[in-house]
Amino acid sequence: MLRGSWYNRSTMNLKYHIWTEGCQMNVADSQRVGSSLEHLGYTLTETAEEADVIVLNTCVVRQQAEDKAMGRITSLAPLKKKNPNLVINVMGCMVGVRGAERLRAKLPFVDVFSPPSDPGPLISHLTQGEIRSLEDSETTRRFLMMDDELILPVAEQGKLISAHVPVVYGCSHACTFCIIPYRRGVERSRHVGDIVGEIRSLAKQGVKEITLLGQIVDRYGKDIPDGPNLAGLLRIIHEIEGVERIRFLTSHPNYFGDDLIQAIAELPRVMPHIELPIQAGDDEVLENMKRGYTQQQYRDLIAKIRAQIPNCSIATDIIVGFPGETEEQYMETHRLLSDLKLDVAHLARYSTREGTVASRRMEDNVPEEAKLRRLHELDELQEKIVDEINQKYLGAKVDVLFEEKVKDRWRGRTPTNKLVFVESEDDLRGKILPVTITWAGPWSMQAQLQKQPELITL
Repeated sequence: MLRGSWYNRSTMNLKYHIWTEGCQMNVADSQRVGSSLEHLGYTLTETAEEADVIVLNTCVVRQQAEDKAMGRITSLAPLKKKNPNLVINVMGCMVGVRGAERLRAKLPFVDVFSPPSDPGPLISHLTQGEIRSLEDSETTRRFLMMDDELILPVAEQGKLISAHVPVVYGCSHACTFCIIPYRRGVERSRHVGDIVGEIRSLAKQGVKEITLLGQIVDRYGKDIPDGPNLAGLLRIIHEIEGVERIRFLTSHPNYFGDDLIQAIAELPRVMPHIELPIQAGDDEVLENMKRGYTQQQYRDLIAKIRAQIPNCSIATDIIVGFPGETEEQYMETHRLLSDLKLDVAHLARYSTREGTVASRRMEDNVPEEAKLRRLHELDELQEKIVDEINQKYLGAKVDVLFEEKVKDRWRGRTPTNKLVFVESEDDLRGKILPVTITWAGPWSMQAQLQKQPELITL
């Protein structure tokens, strides 16, 4: 693959640096920016001081994340003063779909502000307007993203085993606690051809596992007439050569249909791990959150999934201390988590985010000490649940996809997304191998290779 073959300019010695904060979608967005810069002839550097272009991909899901991003941005002002030719690009949820002008006055040393998931403004700046937008033309879109043109940095080619691929941008559901719809814009599904082309290019560069992303990923395709839904997309991606494992997140209970359950059950490369947030276990709290289901409907959905995919693992998200949450309502969440015994529970204390419905209409009236206590209680409960689940793996044979070596052990994941460590002198990167679990704790497992075969790269 020829670097910079479409846009001919003398950039072969120029370097870029990307700082990424936040969710998996931001990680995927940074990969897209990096690919675009690789096409222009830039090469990745891990050191900001060496870079000619610095991209800061920001998150504002909580105030702490926004404060961290602002601190990182302002720390670059002396670097810009020292090197006026340095190009600084701020992108992501801090900018949002309409926030560039608001930030421009506050951060005058920043050259480019980009909305989430859009390298277009940066590319336009670097090409002096010759490429104005990712959507300007079919030629431009193919140059930047499509078919076999997505380029990973040289250091990652053959080493990046698992990658994230966005399939739905934005969100139109607007839960009352969430700022994301206001920063990432309305829901937009990507066309199948773009998704397939990107995945094929990643597979050619050594990626074995693909995770499809969306704020509500199971709403994929609802805005594209006559196109596939998420279940149909999984069946298409399942046939791509080189892709060994497929995952997707994050789902919403309202849209997790029978066809999706059936696709997971039938397709061997679609991993039996499901991210399905409930957020709270009390119906009144769920209504105030604008989630659109009851706790019993969630319980029924979990039962249906487990009936058709018996060995699947399920993860959830829970917020404690939502405005007005009483002790009795919190205990409903505690009982639900205790009853369902889910594999993962991502726990968070509620915090007000300016601009959300909750910040405008609801008083943050649960004391911080109550929020902390509830968080710690659920954390202790979940640790016991996961430890009990993982103990059942002792002595079991499972297939693990190995991603990288950490110190003297190889790290990989089971189909159910359990973290496994194995000691081996062989190069296990990118290989799916059977192991026997020898030790299990709540957060990871240790294993031995079942045998030492002649290792062949998949």
